[in-house]
Amino acid sequence: MILALGIVRMNAQSLTVSIKNVVSDKGTLRVGIFNSQADFLKKQLYGQIVKSKSGELQVVFEGIPEGVYAVSIIHDENENGELDSNFFGIPKEGFGFSNDAMGTFGPPSFEKASFNLKEKSALTVNLKYM
Repeated sequence: MILALGIVRMNAQSLTVSIKNVVSDKGTLRVGIFNSQADFLKKQLYGQIVKSKSGELQVVFEGIPEGVYAVSIIHDENENGELDSNFFGIPKEGFGFSNDAMGTFGPPSFEKASFNLKEKSALTVNLKYM
């Protein structure tokens, strides 16, 4: 049992997410980490909510096992816990994904946003506002 815990800790990584293009100090940024297409944007594996700050800020996650993940960020300006959109489904708040992935008519796939944590310990996400 002790040996197994040691192996998990050795393979645990930290991930630094740099968030750029934040337009205001209003609200919070909701940063989620997902590990599968089935759970992508539905059930995050790791998450943090941080106070918004104009410009750029960093969020650090510790102790994440090596693997394939995707990051999603929402600038929740009104702090209602979701990405608000207009009548046509166009987001009214800022959003971003790892790899700066974008979907055609909606969010990108997990595959487009995914990265290997073993190979990458820092990433930058540029928020987009419509």
